[in-house]
Amino acid sequence: MAKRCVPSRLRRLGAALACLLLPGVALAQAQACEANAWPLWQTFRTHFVQPDGRVLDASTPQQHSSSEGQSYAMFFALVGNDRESFDKLWAWAKDNLAGSDIRSNLPGWWWGLDEKKAWRLLDRNSASDADLWFAYALLEAARLWKDERYTNDARSLLANIARQEVAELPGLGKMLLPGFISFAKPDHYWQLNPSYLPIPVLRRLAVAEPNGPWSEIARNTGSLFKGVSQHGFVADWVGYRGTSPNSGMFVTDPAKGPLASYDAIRVYLWAGVTPAKDPQAKPILDSLQGMSRAVASQGTPPEKVTLNDGALQGTGPFGFSAALLPYFKALKQPYLLDQQRARVDQLMAASLTEEAVKMRQPPYYDFVLSLFALGYIDAHYQFLDDGKLKTSWESSCPPAATR
Repeated sequence: MAKRCVPSRLRRLGAALACLLLPGVALAQAQACEANAWPLWQTFRTHFVQPDGRVLDASTPQQHSSSEGQSYAMFFALVGNDRESFDKLWAWAKDNLAGSDIRSNLPGWWWGLDEKKAWRLLDRNSASDADLWFAYALLEAARLWKDERYTNDARSLLANIARQEVAELPGLGKMLLPGFISFAKPDHYWQLNPSYLPIPVLRRLAVAEPNGPWSEIARNTGSLFKGVSQHGFVADWVGYRGTSPNSGMFVTDPAKGPLASYDAIRVYLWAGVTPAKDPQAKPILDSLQGMSRAVASQGTPPEKVTLNDGALQGTGPFGFSAALLPYFKALKQPYLLDQQRARVDQLMAASLTEEAVKMRQPPYYDFVLSLFALGYIDAHYQFLDDGKLKTSWESSCPPAATR
């Protein structure tokens, strides 16, 4: 039953007019929310998200899903104000990657078909970047959709991350390890991944847990970029070696070598979406000037860079171009931004034609990078100085109903 208006004596005429206009206001608000829907998220959901909430990357024989894919998709669903999908994505991740017990378990990173054609968790090791994005998405869902149940899961995750994925490095301090198994090596050596450290996410976690390690990790991330950058590039994987109980140094990782490619492309993306006022924004961008020069020189991002000599190899896919759009915006290079945006639009459209989709699933990683980048460039979201999320829908749409 519709709620009746009861006008006060002093505002009888105004209230009467409000009663007449309320249906129209509600309709206009609903239309505004619909207009703010994010078509690119809807495209991603159509091609990659299964009805049960599993994000499928069909490019491997395992037809796999990953904690990365689930956490990224949760962020995209939040930006798209799609609570139904968000809840399904998180429920699937908890049930299948964390054994239905997020208070005790970090999500395993790799799930799919095993050699006996059984669906199961294939690798129980965690991926700490996914864990950060899970926690971030849950904290912001609680705030934007006004439901503290998400916060409980976020805090359980953060406690496990701090306990299992954070190490004290001599001479540096607290740093995020890529997972809880095998990244702390013998002889005081730690393997690190620079692309696992988005500054805005760490800022938001520090707001949620001021006594946690997050602010220190953000500060040490700046030291990491300064220590590992060569020729204006950062490698996919780097190392830190303790040289005494109170000192250490960043080094080239002996297992992975000085290669920058599919992991490292994200460092430019995270640098680009970091608010300019953040104390780490300029130092990190200053460490990453090589990619701008490379794209200006050859017209496309290189697929690979060897850091010891700065040599460029191959042409990166359109997701690489997408990842660089916020970076070019932050560097105030509109020509390169427009050039690479045109490449993204053309190649993404080609991957979505009826003929292309019949042959294969659109390229998962290219679309992931594109949603982060285009969502930012097209003003569907931005990160505030404290890491909180500002979406295009939150001022015009009421909190999504509980599913």
